[in-house]
Amino acid sequence: MAFSSLGIDANGVAWLTLNRPDVHNAFDDHLIAELNAHLDELHTLAQQGEVRAVVLGSEGKSFSAGADLNWMKRMVDYDLDDNLADSRKLAKLMHGLDSLPCPSVCRVQGAAFGGAVGLAACCDVVIASEKAKFCLSEVKIGLSPAVISPYVQRALGERQMRRYALTAEVMDATTALNLGLAHQVVAAEEFDAAVDAMLTTLLAGSPQAQRATKALLASVAKEPDSEATREHTCQVIARLRVSDEGQEGLASFFDKRRPAWVEHHNNATEPRS
Repeated sequence: MAFSSLGIDANGVAWLTLNRPDVHNAFDDHLIAELNAHLDELHTLAQQGEVRAVVLGSEGKSFSAGADLNWMKRMVDYDLDDNLADSRKLAKLMHGLDSLPCPSVCRVQGAAFGGAVGLAACCDVVIASEKAKFCLSEVKIGLSPAVISPYVQRALGERQMRRYALTAEVMDATTALNLGLAHQVVAAEEFDAAVDAMLTTLLAGSPQAQRATKALLASVAKEPDSEATREHTCQVIARLRVSDEGQEGLASFFDKRRPAWVEHHNNATEPRS
């Protein structure tokens, strides 16, 4: 039985969906393994330009309740090595989502607790329904948001991370927006339209430039101001300027027409998979 699905539409948008609504899309080792396999495939397809964007979402009223209760019960009997192996698979999931070559959008329609906050923080754009709630709930059961902490702290900032990781307070959608965890909050009835509008915006960008920009920003974040970083930024823009897509983008701008990649998107009319 599959706990998730992956569909790619005619526009090259991949829809990665958690499908365990009966348990509020809580994740366990089986779901993590599925998502890792999907992300391995998406990395390859995105690097080849066959996938333009990824939307991470879920079925039902909750985005994800975090760790599955039955999985947590099994963890009680794990020794240190078992727990390390388990945690490394979750770490692979977070890194795989965070390092996707193409843009990623997270659609949070309801509760996002525990590790699910990490999933949101690993995506480039988070669109939340006004009904969404976020919570780093781990300390309430004697644990820590350890594996997801690099990504969530990057989104919240160190000061706010200290508060919400230590208190396990629930953040409503507006609070998440104000803290930088979410980028946009919309009414429930406008939720899907907002996601579609963001995809239209993302698909207007050059696929090659977006891949290069994501890689560049990850590099700059590690070492913001150094001679090596400055040289790297120069190399990136110079190579893009002389590339086929860079030349097409500049030509279309001066010719006052849409670039080829936008025309391709407008000609693709198939619905979501």
